[in-house]
Amino acid sequence: MLTSLAFIFLVGLAAAALCQRLHLPRIIGMLATGILLGPYALNLLDDSILSVSGDLRQMALIIILLKAGLSLNLADLKKVGRPAVMMACVPASFEILAFVLFAPMLLGVNRVEAAVMGAVLAAVSPAVVVPRMVHLMETGYGTDKSIPQLIMAGASCDDIFVIVLFSTFAGMAQGGSVQLSSFASIPVSIGLGVLLGAAVGWALSTFFEAAHARRRCVRNSTKVVILLGTAFLLMAVETWAKPVVPVSGLLAVVSMACVLKLKSVAFVSKRLSEKFGKLWIAAEVILFVLVGAAVDIRYTLGAGLAAVAMILAALCFRSVGVLLCVTATPLCWKERLFCVIAYLPKATVQAAMGSVPLAMGLACGQIVLSVAVVGILITAPLGAIGIDLSYKRLLNHPAKTVE
Repeated sequence: MLTSLAFIFLVGLAAAALCQRLHLPRIIGMLATGILLGPYALNLLDDSILSVSGDLRQMALIIILLKAGLSLNLADLKKVGRPAVMMACVPASFEILAFVLFAPMLLGVNRVEAAVMGAVLAAVSPAVVVPRMVHLMETGYGTDKSIPQLIMAGASCDDIFVIVLFSTFAGMAQGGSVQLSSFASIPVSIGLGVLLGAAVGWALSTFFEAAHARRRCVRNSTKVVILLGTAFLLMAVETWAKPVVPVSGLLAVVSMACVLKLKSVAFVSKRLSEKFGKLWIAAEVILFVLVGAAVDIRYTLGAGLAAVAMILAALCFRSVGVLLCVTATPLCWKERLFCVIAYLPKATVQAAMGSVPLAMGLACGQIVLSVAVVGILITAPLGAIGIDLSYKRLLNHPAKTVE
């Protein structure tokens, strides 16, 4: 495992640095490293690390979500309102609709299988989007109209909505029936996740304040460890509670960090955010290299041009959905275009769920996996490059002179 970690860090960072020198997003180098080192190419990664790949990717995602929560201004998020709620479900619904309409013609699947495929492909990647929105919040781009907050909030809830739809459509494909309770679980999962995280965040801030009052101040490094351990527990609660009630672990993590920032002294939350930013340097490499390692490049050739055409058509539908969400808002056309670009990338959910229909024995399993692989290879670089190259041109900055 140590040799595999050495390859992941050294080759991943070298490839990321090379892409940076070529004025490309670092993520492209990391994804390429994972594909190259993974079991479907050079096979240089140990089975022991691949067996815990899902857990490692989740840990890395938790780190950036904690940093996001500590950087998020709740007052700004409150200003966003309706568009954030719509961004959680409307773009994904439009994309699934595109698959239902066109996948039977382009890929030879039936309508239910097309819905399963759409649910796998419809989730935006928080691993690609969230760190970039955190960077925008820190540098001030788009914050005058809370655009990074809008996109980050929508992307955090988007996955929950899509995963619930996937389980529903997969049940239909297996011959099961549609249950309305599955759809009702979406707002319940979001609400309970936010409440659980807020309660835990309040408890942690009270504990830290009490320790400070007794002159037993907890070091910031220790707080980071406590926050990480608590965040892992919140993710575990999602699994434990699943048979009884749905709870979103990811939203609980973000909510906990938000409340902690709200109740803490400003410089304390800033220092914690900086420490999680340093942790993200290592976590980012692990996350994207292992996402790349999960991509079976062999299925890309088998998917063909039809899969590429389907993905591009779905992205067009998704873009219409995003534009619908930001209608009747103060955003100008440049800012709306940025929202469309920021909602393009897909990676983590597709890498995790792409092979599930095949494992379930669905007839569409092979083609779903193929399209998921093509979707990652097209949209992750497209969205990352689009965000990195466009934000300075499309978003306002407080330091700019407003004409």
